[in-house]
Amino acid sequence: MNPTEATDRLLEAAEDLFYAHGVQAVGMDAVRARSGVSLKRLYQSFPSKTDLVEAYLLRRDERWRTSLRDFVHARGDDPLAVFGWLKNWFAEPGFRGCAFVNSFGEFGEPAPGIAAAIRKHKTEVRAYLRGLVPDQSRADQLFSLVEGATVLAAITGEPGEADTAREAAKVLLEARR
Repeated sequence: MNPTEATDRLLEAAEDLFYAHGVQAVGMDAVRARSGVSLKRLYQSFPSKTDLVEAYLLRRDERWRTSLRDFVHARGDDPLAVFGWLKNWFAEPGFRGCAFVNSFGEFGEPAPGIAAAIRKHKTEVRAYLRGLVPDQSRADQLFSLVEGATVLAAITGEPGEADTAREAAKVLLEARR
């Protein structure tokens, strides 16, 4: 197996396991076993678990934001479409909330690279919303609604938390007119 294929398999296994069970609960051997990659190759690709967690978060960030952006763009870049995407995500089997919030909560003060990956995700999501809503203050309020809906959906198991946040966002966006 070539290094690129090994890295992809390791990251896929890490994402599945870390998101489902938590980063702290999953050992490197479980990632190795799920991926089918040798222990030697695993440590060549990721010398430490911290390196793997950071790479997992950066990969998840890119995939998550691309999916959101594509969904919203297909709906005319309407900021309210963000909540339709969220509702779909919340309804997915195995939804456990935000991987970045979950990881931050597990570590308290994570290693610098992990903390940077978590902050990068939140900064990029906020920046994306600011691109959809020119009024920075309103965009930041939308960001808070997105974050709150995600946390509540994880706790309650109710995808409809996205609808509640969408209604609040609608009021917020109409107030600027």
